[in-house]
Order: sequence, then C-alpha cells, then structure tokens
Amino acid sequence: MTMFPAPSRPRVTVWNEYCHEHENPKVSAVYPQGIHTAIADGLAAHGFQDVKTATLDEPEHGLTGEVLDATDVLVWWGHKAHGEVQDEVVERVLARVLDGMGLIVLHSGHFSKVFKRLMGTGCDLKWREATDKERLWVVNPAHPIAAGVGEYIELPAEEMYGEHFDIPAPDELIFVSWFTGGEVFRSGCTFTRGSGKVFYFRPGHETYPTYFHAGVRQVIANAAHWAAPTSSAPRAFGNRQPLEPLPAALDAEVQPGQRK
Repeated sequence: MTMFPAPSRPRVTVWNEYCHEHENPKVSAVYPQGIHTAIADGLAAHGFQDVKTATLDEPEHGLTGEVLDATDVLVWWGHKAHGEVQDEVVERVLARVLDGMGLIVLHSGHFSKVFKRLMGTGCDLKWREATDKERLWVVNPAHPIAAGVGEYIELPAEEMYGEHFDIPAPDELIFVSWFTGGEVFRSGCTFTRGSGKVFYFRPGHETYPTYFHAGVRQVIANAAHWAAPTSSAPRAFGNRQPLEPLPAALDAEVQPGQRK
C-alpha cells in the first residue's frame, strides 16, 4: 500500500473531458482554454504551486500511474464522455483514492464511472437547463471547506439539479442549493473511502462562467486542502501471524452438537 506524507502544499491534478470546448462555440466562448485551465488558474490564484491538468484525449487520459503517484488531490470534471473513460484508468484512480489520494468531483461528474463506483449507487437526479439562479447555502459553517465563503454563494445562472440525489448519506453535508424553480439539492457532500477523502461539489455547467466565480474558486481551493492525504494508520488485510502466542490446537475433532 502506498503511504502518503501530509503535504502542506498539495499537488493537484485537474482532469477534464475537454470535449464540449471543442464542439460547442458557446462553451469555447466561456472557457477558451478549457474548463480544466480555469479551475487550475483558480487554484494557482489561491497559492497552489503544483497544479497540473489532464484530459480525455491524452494517452491513458493523462492519468498514468506516474501522474497519479505524483498527485495528492485529483479534481474531476466530466459530462458527455463518461463511457469513454477506460476501465483500467478507473481502477487505477479508485486504488489511489483508497490508498489516500483526495478526490473532488464536480458537477456532472456525479455520473462518472469513478464516482458511481465509489458511491455504489446510481447517482441519478433531476435536472433542468433553464438559467435558474442558484443559491448555495452553507449548512455546516464550521467545516474547513466553507471557510471564507460567508452564508451563501449566489450564482445568477446555472443548470438546476434537484432531489432526490441517489447517493449514500454523506459523511458531512456542507452546502444545500436552492433554485429559482423551487428545487433544492445537496450540493456539497463529503465521503470517506478507504484512506481517501471525497468531496462532491455541484456547480459548474459548461455554458456558464461558474469556475471564474470567486466563491466557487474558494470552495475548490478549500476542498483541495481538506482532501489532501494525511499521515494515517495503515490499512492491513489478508492472512497474518498472531501478535501473541496462541494455545496449542486441540487434537480431538469436535463432534456435531459438541462445543470446544
């Protein structure tokens, strides 16, 4: 099992399909360098010095073993190409999360193979793209992911996600969204899987400039610090020798109905 140090400056890799930006002029107008670049720039603005990006069309989707070994926190944005992500890469990411790498899943990444495997549920929800206003209320103000945010984040236009969100009960609920149409949604949820910490954060539809919003950037930066691996107890599995001497085994077989 890989053991991680406790990094004071987490190494972050931002992964994005980078499909919409090539195919939809509305998206490329908002994110001319790609959603991943906007997220990486936001992290750099918050003092992160080792931020890399990776995209679907790179060999092994840019997530080779070497890249993941040098990643403390992986940020994941996906939407239309979930099925194109190679299962081998998914397994590699899952193994790293269980060993302690942090994972931040954004917006429609709720349907990614990685997130669905970690949750063990369908991860479905209601949705509507109709320029709803979104107000993300902080419901756990003491949590470090909410630091510096205030009472809420208001986005003037976003895609609506509505309950029921088919996920397990989160370890911690940090944000709940309200939309103009009346729906609410659990928009900031944390989970622990193995030694890894996972944060799902809802905002980020590709046709809106959400990843330039100061509050959203603050949350992602906070989450990257929170999700970074810490020095924790090792996980041990499988057959092992006893720590203390065991009494000699009884030679006589136990007959049915008898007790040792």
